[in-house]
Amino acid sequence: MLDALLATIPSPDRGVWHLGPLPIRAYALCIIAGIVAAIWWGERRWVARGGIKGEVTDIAVWAVPFGLVGGRLYHVITDNQKYFGPGKNPLAALEIWNGGLGIWGAIALGAVGAWIACRRRGIPLPAMADALAPGIVLAQAIGRLGNYFNQELYGGDTTLPWGLEIYRRVTPEGREDALAGIALDHTPIQVVHPTFLYELLWNVGVALLIVWADRKFRLGHGRVFALYVAGYTAGRFWIELMRTDEATLVFGTRVNVFVSAIVFFGAVAYFVIAKSRGEREDVAALRGTDGEPAAEVTEAEAVEDEGVAADTEADVAEKDKKNSPESVKPE
Repeated sequence: MLDALLATIPSPDRGVWHLGPLPIRAYALCIIAGIVAAIWWGERRWVARGGIKGEVTDIAVWAVPFGLVGGRLYHVITDNQKYFGPGKNPLAALEIWNGGLGIWGAIALGAVGAWIACRRRGIPLPAMADALAPGIVLAQAIGRLGNYFNQELYGGDTTLPWGLEIYRRVTPEGREDALAGIALDHTPIQVVHPTFLYELLWNVGVALLIVWADRKFRLGHGRVFALYVAGYTAGRFWIELMRTDEATLVFGTRVNVFVSAIVFFGAVAYFVIAKSRGEREDVAALRGTDGEPAAEVTEAEAVEDEGVAADTEADVAEKDKKNSPESVKPE
C-alpha cells in the first residue's frame, strides 16, 4: 500500500534562484526561518515562565552571531579536507551560504554569546536555556530542509518507498554542481536514504518530548536543555552512522558519532545531578518590583543591614522606656 502511495521522494531541481544578480539560496532561507521560529517560541515560553517580553530577542542578538560563527568553525575544522590541501580553495570556508554548519560548534559558541547577554541583564543562563530548548531543536529541524534543497547529507542506496531521488545538476556553463546547478533531467542518478529527513522528524519528536516533560514535571535549572541535548544526540548517533557524505574519520568512524556519544552522556549526567537543585526556578522572583533584575546582596551588606536593624530596635525600645508611666517623675 505504501509503495503505491509513495514510490520515491523527488528532489528539488535547484537550491538557488536569482533575482537579477542577487542569488536567493534555499539553505539560507531555511536557516533564517529556523532562527525566527526559535526566537518566537522561546519568547512565548520565557514570558510564560515570568520573564520580560523582548528579552529573548536581546539574548538572540548575541547568541545567533556567536552560534553561526561557532557552527561554521566546527564544520571547517572537522571537514577541513574540503577546504585545505592540493586543489582546494581555503576561501570557500567563508561561504556559509553553501551549507556547512556544525551543530556542536553552534551550541557551544552560541551558549557563550547567550551567557554574555544573560550576564549583562542579570538573567540565569540555565533558566533562559530551558525556555529556548524546544525552539532550538525546532530550528534545527527547519534548517534540515536546506539540506534537501542542496541535495546533501543523505545515506546509502535504498529501495524503500521513501527513498530520495538524486538528480544531476549542472550550471549554465555545463559544469556539474549540486549546489549552484539546475537539474535539467529528472531521471534520478541515485535513490538514497534521506537522512536529513530522518533527523528533521526526530528533532520534531524531541521538541514534543521536552515540552511534554517540562509541563508534567516542571523541569528547571537547565534540565529541559539537558533533555533536549540528550534526545538530539541519541538520534544523531544512529543517523550519523547512515550518512555517506565525506567526513573526518576517527578509528574508521565518523567523528560526529563519537561527539554525539560523549555529549549524550554529559547531558544525561547533568540532567540527573541538577535534580538536586529542586523545583523550577521562579524567574519573576529573581526581579525587583520595578521589573529589573533583583540586585544581589553581598555578605557584608547583609551584616550591615542586620546591624542597622538591631540599632533601630534598640532605639525604639529606649524611646518606649522613656515614655512609659514608670519613667515619668511627678513634679
